Amino acid sequence: MVDESVSESLVVVALVRDLMDRSKIQGSITGVKFSSGADGCAGADVVIIDLARNADVIGAVAGAEPNAKILGFGSHVDTESLEAARGAGAHLVMARSQFFRDPLAAVTGLLTK
Repeated sequence: MVDESVSESLVVVALVRDLMDRSKIQGSITGVKFSSGADGCAGADVVIIDLARNADVIGAVAGAEPNAKILGFGSHVDTESLEAARGAGAHLVMARSQFFRDPLAAVTGLLTK
């Protein structure tokens, strides 16, 4: 279920290439924008990063939009990548299954921390 009042007030950019993942995110977060790199993250409140394909851009995203909160998701068994994302500056790192249970809740939870 989409919480229109919350999701419409946020600028959310996702660095996610997989079409099925994009569809799930769009179904939960109204107005989400997709980018292929850090340069498309300017003005974002939240940047969602698929760590399996874009983990190396966390620093560049933080540089492009220093005020954005960065949420990374990845495989729960790839603990090395999850820890590396935390070390690189991601504000919240989650297993992909946890993130996709409710992407909007993950984003709003990040903003209330």
